[in-house]
Amino acid sequence: MNIILFDGKQRDHLLPLTFTKPVGALRMGILSFAERWEKLLDGSVSYQTQDYLQGKFQVNLKEENIYINPAYFPTDAFVQEINNLTNHQALIYKDEVIAAKAETLDKATDYIDFESELIEIKYPWDIFTHNFHAIEFDYDLVTKGRISQPISDTNRVLNPERIFIEEGAKVEFSILNASEGSIYIGKDAEIMEGSMIRGGLALCEHAKINMGSKIYSGCTVGPYCKVGGELNNAILMAYSNKGHDGFLGNAVIGEWCNLGADTNNSNLKNNYSEVKVWNYPAGKFIKTGLQFCGLIMGDYSKSAINTQFNTGTVVGVSANLFQGGFPPNLIKHFSWGGPNDAPVFALDRAYEAAEKMMERRKVPFTEQDKKILEYIFNINN
Repeated sequence: MNIILFDGKQRDHLLPLTFTKPVGALRMGILSFAERWEKLLDGSVSYQTQDYLQGKFQVNLKEENIYINPAYFPTDAFVQEINNLTNHQALIYKDEVIAAKAETLDKATDYIDFESELIEIKYPWDIFTHNFHAIEFDYDLVTKGRISQPISDTNRVLNPERIFIEEGAKVEFSILNASEGSIYIGKDAEIMEGSMIRGGLALCEHAKINMGSKIYSGCTVGPYCKVGGELNNAILMAYSNKGHDGFLGNAVIGEWCNLGADTNNSNLKNNYSEVKVWNYPAGKFIKTGLQFCGLIMGDYSKSAINTQFNTGTVVGVSANLFQGGFPPNLIKHFSWGGPNDAPVFALDRAYEAAEKMMERRKVPFTEQDKKILEYIFNINN
């Protein structure tokens, strides 16, 4: 099945996370949106996205394609309706096309209403809000019919039936409590000694939890990420680090980010009121409907040691925060320092920093990566 994940109206509202990638390349639960649909439909995924992203995230068109808006989380009913589509049919949910079978999306002319409820990932905070659900969904999808590697008897364990350890993973002298949520430990991942883990947790391939960490429910530590300290309902997409003490909660961190030692974010206002967060298309702070909402950080951004993030802070792409005190609740792309009047992090220096960080993980920093950063730099400076 040739699957094309297309960016819908949600894409702009999911900025800054989608400045550098399509919606379908985001991660929630164990899997990225693309990986999840590939498993559910036994197909290969490509992307229909913004022009400046299309060079890296290419679209593969065939005579017969399945188009899906990945901002809607799958259900059994949704998957079944997609499998039942005939050529030129489209599924409509709340007046929006959510899936279609056609040569191109605009050639779907036979509309079918989808009447079951779906979870919509419209804003960045929806990712951590629904992450526990996604972990449980993915856990069943990934582990069905398979047997976990044995759990070392150096660990203390509750409900081992909901703990799955992939080949090459290491877990010793830790507490694993899966009584209220599943714990998934990916291939070659590691939980170091003295860590306290409460499911649901998705620790993806080659990721690491450092010694003595406290990991609460609803956390995803993406591929090749390293975390330490205290995490609660937080997602790190991939290749990002929070390796030291400090609190990260109700947060979404993009790729290639680094949080310096003792970086903390607030996720609750002192007056317990509803949190407002910057929305790029609206050009203002909007209500989230949440009492708990922490940090949203775009790709390639970094914080220095002892950084203090206020409740509901949004950090753009390739920002560097190192000045004292609380930075503002909106930090611009390519900020060199953090405050509103901070100088701009020069584009060639941003390239150099990204290339060095990626080289450490043996991942090439490509010309397409440069073009994406150049585009974001030019539209904001």
